[in-house]
Amino acid sequence: MISLSSRSCLPVLILSLALAAGLGCGRRRPVVLPPPTTAVLERASRLEAHVRFLAEDCQPRNWERTDNLDKAADYIAQSLRASGTAVQEAPYTVQGHTYRNLIATYGPQGGPVLVIGAYYDACGETPGADDNASGVAALLEIAREFGKRPPAERVDLVAFTLEEPPFFRTQDMGSARHAQGLLEQKTPLRGMIALEMLGRFSNAPGSQDYPSCLLRPFYPDRGDFVAVVGRFSDLGLARRVKKAMQLASGLPVVSINAPRFIPGLDFSDHHPYWDRGFKAVMITDTAFYRNHDYHEAEDTPERLDYRRLAEVVEGVLAASR
Repeated sequence: MISLSSRSCLPVLILSLALAAGLGCGRRRPVVLPPPTTAVLERASRLEAHVRFLAEDCQPRNWERTDNLDKAADYIAQSLRASGTAVQEAPYTVQGHTYRNLIATYGPQGGPVLVIGAYYDACGETPGADDNASGVAALLEIAREFGKRPPAERVDLVAFTLEEPPFFRTQDMGSARHAQGLLEQKTPLRGMIALEMLGRFSNAPGSQDYPSCLLRPFYPDRGDFVAVVGRFSDLGLARRVKKAMQLASGLPVVSINAPRFIPGLDFSDHHPYWDRGFKAVMITDTAFYRNHDYHEAEDTPERLDYRRLAEVVEGVLAASR
């Protein structure tokens, strides 16, 4: 994900966003999750191991360090295969270098597909623990669960590359290449879910920011939730994902459907699918609106909340079945 320096403060627009979101969470007491079960603690431990490998053993994971990107891709492919499915590698060339998307399919081979994706590169020299090793770790944990109990309908888990600068918003993003392939092959798509920064949470009052001060009365002021983000035309998909996540997990889930020019709304791998006419949403901890270590050296594994990241995984699993 990439940030913008300017922020929107258009009253009529923001009011329409709040009304469209229809959530009015407002300020509230911090959420206290029940004591974790052994299964949750084990999942949190696996998630941390994935994040640490990507953020520590593969650092830096930028476009120039193809050795580390290949090391990350090999690790991801091995983890996906461990779930019992084949992994399709989709290599492509940019500026003389080869990069790889990795695709694992679960459930029936026929019928419309749901794509769940996360990018594994990082910005510059940063560790990229939250951005976006957390999303990849969630993807790998979802794969593990699919290996034990496949979804009733086809789901493709995709690990993308080159989401970060200098290829952000270009046709060389791994997600852009994948979305274009679906379009050219006329693959029927139920929807796409982008996993974008999922590991930073805070119970502190005022820890959550927004694109405009006019959103604050309608949403929590504590960064203790996960958000489902889409356009107005993705409202049906966003509602289904949000409801499933709420029923499956004790972690608060909010959503917003708004025009894509709102800063942050399309800053991830879902936007290439929008560009090609597909419905897509982003699930996120809201990135730089909460995580002040965004694109900094301090975005390290020890700053993530793996207990709550495990709850996010449970919610995404429910939304994908």
